[in-house]
Amino acid sequence: MSNTLKFLAVRRDNRFSPNSVEHDRLILMAACKRVKALTGLKTDIPMIDESEFVQRPVDAECILTMARSKQTLKALVRLEQSGRHVINATTGVKNCQRSVLDKLMRTNNVPMPPTKEGHGYWLKRGDAAAQSKADVVYCEDKAALLDAENDFRSRGISDMVVSAHVPGDLIKFYAVGSTMFQYYYPSDDGISKFGDELRNGRAHHYAFDSAALHREVARLAEITGVSVYGGDAVVGKDGRFYIIDFNDWPSFSRCRDEAAEAIAQLAVASIASKSYNVGEE
Repeated sequence: MSNTLKFLAVRRDNRFSPNSVEHDRLILMAACKRVKALTGLKTDIPMIDESEFVQRPVDAECILTMARSKQTLKALVRLEQSGRHVINATTGVKNCQRSVLDKLMRTNNVPMPPTKEGHGYWLKRGDAAAQSKADVVYCEDKAALLDAENDFRSRGISDMVVSAHVPGDLIKFYAVGSTMFQYYYPSDDGISKFGDELRNGRAHHYAFDSAALHREVARLAEITGVSVYGGDAVVGKDGRFYIIDFNDWPSFSRCRDEAAEAIAQLAVASIASKSYNVGEE
């Protein structure tokens, strides 16, 4: 084990971080900094881009990775098979592919929007996470939905997911494992990736059971197999909530310090049973 790194960080490719490249880099850096502090490591944890990792996979006992490309996940699978700890696990990242996730949510009765409703539709690419604003489109009626589907096909996207638009308060949630859980109203702080949050308008802060939402997103994390995750939900006037998006390892821009601490604790715990001193060079 002497030539194997204790920890390694793999940065997400820019194309998977639309309008969030710097935020994604900062949360990974913050998590690495906390791991170093918790373990007493004398050197910084190396952080490499996923494109570099594909060309030259680096071995480590625990790999903190935000990677999403098929090539990177394939390389990480080989390390998992050799007993390395990968956070998030590759199976979990694959299960967060939107079309796969949609099926998992419906099969497991996770609260989510219906496919049809009277307030319009959302069309999202199903083969991967959104890489641009064009990958998540609001359609006011069936005709607009058909046009949008044709546009997706013209861009070579045949795997799509359709869900009904749900009126209500939009909230963003962030979590690590089953412990850390926080949620925010984007209309309160104005932070937005594509501006789609404006569709739901300013939040009314409808009363709802936040503990129940926590249980549902933690259950979904267990179903998918991710331990660092986040997403979006809508809370209706009646207090009923719907999970409308779920992602592996978000940027945690609203709660970076808390998330970094929770991720670091998770990483350190993953190799705590090893016989060597993690603080050794």
